Amino acid sequence: MTQYLLAVHSSNEDYDRPLETIQPMYDATEAFNQRIIADGTWVFGGGLQKAEFAKTVDGRGDDAVVTDGPYAETKEYLGGFWVIEAPDLDAALKIATDASRACGATVEVRPFEDGE
Repeated sequence: MTQYLLAVHSSNEDYDRPLETIQPMYDATEAFNQRIIADGTWVFGGGLQKAEFAKTVDGRGDDAVVTDGPYAETKEYLGGFWVIEAPDLDAALKIATDASRACGATVEVRPFEDGE
């Protein structure tokens, strides 16, 4: 089976909502997580803190350059992710649809390279 990254697109506004409005999304996401763990699709996943806590490292020169935040200037960034195993892209897209509904955000689907 192929592994896919399901990347959740987030913004600062997503993190700034009151807990009572975001709790149903947390509950739905946990139920989704439990379902894909039970069916053997889950490989790994997690939510991320706000992009303001990110650091970007460029180690291509003689000295590493560490900067605050994500590399690209953008309003959206990676807010969380799942790594799943699915038999094909269609199956991964169906799982991503369920993930998007659960977490209330856009989910990007990208297969991992085979490494062969």
